[in-house]
Amino acid sequence: MKIAFDALPLVSERITGIGWCEAGQTTAMAKLYPENSYIYNFFSQKNDTQKTERIKQFLNTGIKTNTADFSGYLYRLISNFLPFPYYKFFGSDCDITHFFNYIVPPCVKGKSVVTVHDMVYKAFPETVRARTKYMLDTGLKKSMKRADIIVTDSEFSKSEIIKYFPQYQDKIRVVPCGVDLERFYPCDDRDKIERVKRDFETGDEYFLYLGTIEPRKNIERLIEAYAEFVKNTENPPNLVLAGGKGWLYDNIYSKAEKLGIQKRVIFTKYIPSEDINALMCGAVAFVFPSIYEGFGMPPLEAMACGVPVVVSDEASLPEVTGDCAVKVDAYSVNSIAEGLDRIYRDGNLRQKLKIEGIERAGNFTWDKSAEILYKVYRELI
Repeated sequence: MKIAFDALPLVSERITGIGWCEAGQTTAMAKLYPENSYIYNFFSQKNDTQKTERIKQFLNTGIKTNTADFSGYLYRLISNFLPFPYYKFFGSDCDITHFFNYIVPPCVKGKSVVTVHDMVYKAFPETVRARTKYMLDTGLKKSMKRADIIVTDSEFSKSEIIKYFPQYQDKIRVVPCGVDLERFYPCDDRDKIERVKRDFETGDEYFLYLGTIEPRKNIERLIEAYAEFVKNTENPPNLVLAGGKGWLYDNIYSKAEKLGIQKRVIFTKYIPSEDINALMCGAVAFVFPSIYEGFGMPPLEAMACGVPVVVSDEASLPEVTGDCAVKVDAYSVNSIAEGLDRIYRDGNLRQKLKIEGIERAGNFTWDKSAEILYKVYRELI
């Protein structure tokens, strides 16, 4: 088979969870099934060398690149309203083209697969950027109609897609995400952990949140819960909030100051990929009280590092973490505060969750994810 992957999530300035999902599945597939040919398609104008540089890190499994000298932004804008043929830019000789970021453009030759990660723009539209919501409102239904198969990350997300688009139920396949166990593992390098603590000024003990700083991640409520926890705890661990700024983040950044705990709430600078493992392993616990996730990779990555996890009991998070995390009510400050208190004071619980979490995370590898996805492709060819 000749399989093409739309590489927009991999060449963007900042790789998000969607990009890491594509990277994990595509590179694992190329390694497991080398008898096929694989291509990353992306728009890159002649003076744009950054995209070519960004994608190089994913080419060590033999995946080739195929670029089109045109503005990707302009193409997406035009093709949302006019049948501007995709094959005119990327050819017509691929058996399958997979789009990992919700939208299948018009006139794709061969079979097309689209990944729809979640329905947050329908379920919680107030937490989504207006531009993103507009793109999905105008384009997602057409995209799912064009696709031969719709892939999603969890049974929860499948049920959400069916709720809003029941006519596409028979097209949907669940392909869980994975964890890169070469990047996320229990780190026993105390020197590195201590160096990361100094570099990011975390303090000796800390709770860690790692992800985008935006409303649906429920960080304002986490800060309020942490403030309650601090009131009843002598020498409490800090709360470290690490991640890129999303949107509507100003209230999140000011919340700690309003509550008088700004010295204990640490907003870090950018975390290089090579420091994330040590930052996670140095934490007392990983905290992820999100109100909506299609999968929820960060808690699973923390579990792979042997770090006990506190998560909300919303959306896909119970499905992903199983019985290997402390569950809290995402909408209750008291519940989140109690979760922090419980995991901080109970050393036996932390040790139990550490052991169980490592085992749980081992069930979600990119190789397993790629094997499931490949079976989906074989349905089409």
